[in-house]
Amino acid sequence: MDNKLFWKLLKPVHREAAIFCRRLVGNDDDGDDLYQQALLKAMRGLERLRDHDAFRPWLYRIIVNQHKNRRRSPWWRRRQPLTAENIDAIGVTDPRPTHEHRRQLRQLLTALSSEDQALVVLYEMEDWSIEQLAVAFDRPEGTIKTRLARSRKKLRERFEHDRRKTEQKQTIGDSAYALPGCDTAD
Repeated sequence: MDNKLFWKLLKPVHREAAIFCRRLVGNDDDGDDLYQQALLKAMRGLERLRDHDAFRPWLYRIIVNQHKNRRRSPWWRRRQPLTAENIDAIGVTDPRPTHEHRRQLRQLLTALSSEDQALVVLYEMEDWSIEQLAVAFDRPEGTIKTRLARSRKKLRERFEHDRRKTEQKQTIGDSAYALPGCDTAD
């Protein structure tokens, strides 16, 4: 195993891969854990990588597979984060709307498989091209486009479902104190 070669190949993609892990799992601590696990696996398997120019997609594939494996384990499925992601608020801006949007996005992404989550995050947030995704996931470009379209549709449906559910709760909450047979419009 050539440690110097590994670190040389990792250096240009280190920061973006670490950020990808954090976005994929939804918080810094678990993202850092995922990144460490993926790096260990990549370091052990570097000798099997024949084309060093393919290091970036190869590393991302390892990250996605590690994420899928973590989500499959019983502990990971039952796990609920206890704290929200820290938000760096600048000045006097209220971080609550940003936090709420991030929470909603994390919740929406749970509707997707681990691999589809990775596709959406890489394409929408990390600005990967369809061609780069096809190489990283070892799938034809048409398959990647189809999976992205289906994932977006599933996210839209989940969003609409959650929105309707919230509206129903608000409607029920507004009428919770009204007594049957009493006219509250007086």
